[in-house]
Amino acid sequence: MKVKVKILNAFIENNNGGNPAGVVLDADKLNHEQKLNIASQVGLSETAFVSQSKTADFKLDFYTPNRQIAHCGHATVAVFSYLSQLNLVAQGWSSKETIDGNRKILIQQDMAYMEQLAPKYTVVNKYHNQIFDSLGISQDLTLRDPLLVNTGNSFVIVGVKNKQILAELKLDFDAIKDISEELDLIGYYIYTQETHDRDNDASTRMFFPRYGVDEEAATGMAAGPLACYLYDIVDEKKEGFNIEQGYYMPVPSPSKIIINLQVEDNKIKTLMAGGKANVSKEMVVQI
Repeated sequence: MKVKVKILNAFIENNNGGNPAGVVLDADKLNHEQKLNIASQVGLSETAFVSQSKTADFKLDFYTPNRQIAHCGHATVAVFSYLSQLNLVAQGWSSKETIDGNRKILIQQDMAYMEQLAPKYTVVNKYHNQIFDSLGISQDLTLRDPLLVNTGNSFVIVGVKNKQILAELKLDFDAIKDISEELDLIGYYIYTQETHDRDNDASTRMFFPRYGVDEEAATGMAAGPLACYLYDIVDEKKEGFNIEQGYYMPVPSPSKIIINLQVEDNKIKTLMAGGKANVSKEMVVQI
């Protein structure tokens, strides 16, 4: 069987950069093993498979090269941007079904936003030194203690003091993988508030070797937890955040993720993470 896969760059900035995701439409007849095979051959951090849903507008299944995951931000943006370009989804509210339940999607012109849940915070005190060692940094280079944040998926967030520290991390991917397994993380999201673009609130790097990818250029499901962290822990009391990522990839691919928080009585109730995507190429995978 030959399967067409569109490659879209999501969270592009000024129509450049972004994070590539595979998108397979009309995936209803594909089983789990076939989807994993396709995602492995595509070789990107995530590939999204779109099929019919009885409970939402579309059913989305997300696969890394080595396993299925519940959610993926940049692949979601890729899917709904592409569906909008094909006139298969209208402006305004839509929805996706996932293995972790349904989520709202908002289409506004060429922007797609996905819903995430209210944040949950978990201290990881006994892992601090292991986390620092796996990043090749000492505690004095960080802003606060590492914290696990979940808005649908779990990430450890670590703040560092400047861009140079962020750029020069000495990464032990085996250790990051082991800690991620033990804490059931997608991975680490490392940030600094020193940014390349003055309009952005944080510059970031994302590491998730547990899922077969060392680093990626834009991570919507991690930017949401970071925005919540900035609001609740850093005490930046505003409802919109711009997160940049991708500057430190082997081939830099600057990306921009926009986060809008819904806050009531100073408490985050939900959030929408979004950006733009465009088609870069098509590939055909044989299974």
